[in-house]
Amino acid sequence: MPAALMVRWRERLLPQGDLLRDAVYRRLWTSILISSFGAQVTMLAIPLTAAVLLHATPTQMGWLTTVELLPFVLFSLPAGVWLDRVRKLPLYVGGEVLLALAVGSVPLAWALGWLSMGWLYAVGFVGGLVHTVAGSAAQIVLTQVVPRERLVEAHARNSLASSSAEVAGPGVAGVLIRVLGAPLALLADAGMLLLSAYVLRATPVQENLQRSLRGSFWRDLREGLVFVARQRLLWTLAACVGLWQVAHQSAIVVQILVATRQLGMSESAVGTSYIALGAGTVTASLLGDRISRRFGPGPSLLAGFALTGVGWLLLAAAPTGPWGVAAFALNLGLFGVGAVLIFINFIGLRQAVTPEPLLGRMTSTMRWLILLPAGPGALLGGWIGEHIGLRAALAFAGLAALALAAAAALLSSLPQVRRLPQPAARVPFEALDDATT
Repeated sequence: MPAALMVRWRERLLPQGDLLRDAVYRRLWTSILISSFGAQVTMLAIPLTAAVLLHATPTQMGWLTTVELLPFVLFSLPAGVWLDRVRKLPLYVGGEVLLALAVGSVPLAWALGWLSMGWLYAVGFVGGLVHTVAGSAAQIVLTQVVPRERLVEAHARNSLASSSAEVAGPGVAGVLIRVLGAPLALLADAGMLLLSAYVLRATPVQENLQRSLRGSFWRDLREGLVFVARQRLLWTLAACVGLWQVAHQSAIVVQILVATRQLGMSESAVGTSYIALGAGTVTASLLGDRISRRFGPGPSLLAGFALTGVGWLLLAAAPTGPWGVAAFALNLGLFGVGAVLIFINFIGLRQAVTPEPLLGRMTSTMRWLILLPAGPGALLGGWIGEHIGLRAALAFAGLAALALAAAAALLSSLPQVRRLPQPAARVPFEALDDATT
């Protein structure tokens, strides 16, 4: 009877043909929802632990972000070759478990008196390594579950799962942090990551492993690089989103410092304000696919750049007091809308244009390219915050994002990209030697 009621409930609430009617996709979506709730705790607890408990400087906050990004720079390209040779789902599940262990080590270190910025750097590095390998695997698993023509819709649905967590998650995280303290609150994230892995482990996916004809690691690596280099859409996307990452990371490293040290917000007030981030991402997740179909993936992505820039400039000019708190929340809401518009279209476009045998290498190459500038962006934001002012770092981020949106609209082909492309031709092995001679 309960199963019959669930079926009847889905038929009433979900339109015919909705992706969530598919049992395999629904399992994947449920896992994303669970892990996203845990991520809300980590997103607040780690920087609050650094800023409040360990009294981190802006430069140290910049390094905390940088070490999280370092694995992308070091391992993305070889990981892409490996991903195209192995099954992705076990890597995805294993990544969730490893991340749970890393996050769970923080309260243990705190209880034993070992917790330091060095420990947080190590946890951040492990988290970055998991996102480098398992995060890329997760994106490819999605292409094995849904048709390519529905990728933007699927990414919007996935974003809805994480956005739903962002609405309720910060409030729950704020309560946990206030009652237990930031380090102990991370135990909740560890538990949710393990539950997510449990849900994922039995997801049925169909996968045909692709191996190069000669089995050469370097040849396979070069094939992925040449493919990305020959696709104008891919390198345009990489350049634009990579430059946006400089602005994004510059803002992220000082954002909580501005809230706690200049706007006078408490830890629980910061957590409550993050509900606005969830509201923004839920709104964009519900409307993102419709916006993309109406205006096109390219213009929608550029609108995302502009919205995030406006939010950072707003926070840079925020006064202290209630209006400052409102500005902090509005900045988070604008970022939520803008970031969803950026990434559902960015990921959908790059996956749509790539043939299946190259998805692992393309995904890792693109993630490597866009995150190469992210580490310097975080360090730049920390340096500006420490030597010029925290608000100056936010102003830099906002102006850079708006300038990027304007330049890309005028100088790139993205405004003309009004629909998802068909997969491009795979570069023959014989052409690889010609491409490098």
